[in-house]
Amino acid sequence: MKYILVTGGVISGIGKGVIASSVGTILKSCGLQVTSIKIDPYINIDAGTFSPYEHGEVYVLDDGGEVDLDLGNYERFLDITLHRDNNITTGKIYQHVINKERKGDYLGKTVQVVPHITDAIQEWVQKVALVPVNDTNQTPEVCIIELGGTIGDIEGMPFVEAFRQFQFRVKRENFCCVHVSLVPQPKSTGEHKTKPTQASVRELRGLGLSPDLIVCRSENEITKAVKDKISNFCHVEPRQVLCMHDVPSIYHVPIFMEEQGIVELFAERLHLQVPTPRPRRLMYKWRDLALKAERLIREVTIALVGKYIKLQDAYSSVIKALQHAALACNHKLKIMYIDAEELEPAMKAEHPVKFHAAWQNLCVADGIIVPGGFGSRGAEGKIAAIEWARKTKKPFLGVCLGLQCAVIEFSRNVLGWKDADSAEINPQTSYPVIIEMPEHNVGQMGGTMRLGKRETIFNTQDSVLRKLYQNVDTIEERHRHRYEVNPVYVPELEKAGLKFVGKDTTGKRMEVIEFPDHPYFVGVQFHPEYISRPLKPSP
Repeated sequence: MKYILVTGGVISGIGKGVIASSVGTILKSCGLQVTSIKIDPYINIDAGTFSPYEHGEVYVLDDGGEVDLDLGNYERFLDITLHRDNNITTGKIYQHVINKERKGDYLGKTVQVVPHITDAIQEWVQKVALVPVNDTNQTPEVCIIELGGTIGDIEGMPFVEAFRQFQFRVKRENFCCVHVSLVPQPKSTGEHKTKPTQASVRELRGLGLSPDLIVCRSENEITKAVKDKISNFCHVEPRQVLCMHDVPSIYHVPIFMEEQGIVELFAERLHLQVPTPRPRRLMYKWRDLALKAERLIREVTIALVGKYIKLQDAYSSVIKALQHAALACNHKLKIMYIDAEELEPAMKAEHPVKFHAAWQNLCVADGIIVPGGFGSRGAEGKIAAIEWARKTKKPFLGVCLGLQCAVIEFSRNVLGWKDADSAEINPQTSYPVIIEMPEHNVGQMGGTMRLGKRETIFNTQDSVLRKLYQNVDTIEERHRHRYEVNPVYVPELEKAGLKFVGKDTTGKRMEVIEFPDHPYFVGVQFHPEYISRPLKPSP
């Protein structure tokens, strides 16, 4: 087993996840089996209770694990299926060690960060690295480990120390370190500054890890002189310094990295068995995808009506899935982010300019998507947008809360149940068309939802969505929700024209709704965006 550790320097958020995913894609294209691990040095057990503003979206895995959105990048780039243990957090490690201590596994020893926490980290990495992540059930040959945050953060210290020891545990030829660092270019001088990179590499070395590859992130391309300077001061060969400037789309990243000789570097450093000539099929597909994304002219505008639109990462998977779909249909994607609150009647009195601007954007869009979310804020705005989409025959897709809002809208405006609502938003409603589900345990917030991959059965041949899924009888998609359509009201809703075309295996949970008297009015209780891939978009 070969291990590649990806660390970050200077600042966080410079694209370590995309770099790590791209390294994996390149190695996968050489015929190697690749897995990946993301380390988040926070004390939360998982990402399940995070605010989207704090940390972007919560990504859900097949096994129901609620993890960092970077694991979504790995799954999309590498086309693999990860597990909750592929996301390591400080909280998980401490919980594991404390549980062992309570059971008496340490035989009365003083439990310390070194060696007990660091050993637990190393054992976890070695165990998870061997778990198969694709349908062939082959054991992975390369494990890419991304260490969140930046070198020098107090939270990340136990992990850095663990990997300092780990390099000797697994032997030098099985471990290498990739350091991603920012090379800023101040507007005042216009030249690239290498000092921050030098400082972060020096700090990394001081902690006992030497980078085998330095990836320099910058706005514009870096000159050979700057590259040589980094090579000289950071004690690596010039070919071990890779430049990764901003590119039009992330599909270019694996291609640029491969062009800079990364395969030869890894093959030499890790003694990888890379066939010659190298298989090129996967990289050709990526190249075609990147070129296609650049050359598209026809544009499609989608209005995304949500409540967390100030931070686009909150809808990361939805945006990526829309991009995959637009590319597959040969269209350039333009997303209009509309704050659901700005569509509400109350906004007309408070901020008429915002209200009219939001409605104007909604009207010019080619289609509307209402993604998942929680809570009552913005719900009335989403319902208003859905009513408009239904009446004007505008293509509409509701995901999770989007489906629930569509059912509320239909109940109020077609069936005349003016008080219809979700029990989450208004517990006193006379028509609770959306109710809490039995799978939920009251009192504990983390991991209490219907989570992970579940089966949905189509109960009719006459369904728009079924046709898009190639007319299969059942589909498997990932879920993340607490509330569901109340089965008591389903017969009346169906009589009024709303069709529940997909249900779970028990037939009690409504998973897919369609409105036949409309070109495309679909709501799904699952999250199709989680298993969309650049080369295999979700229907």
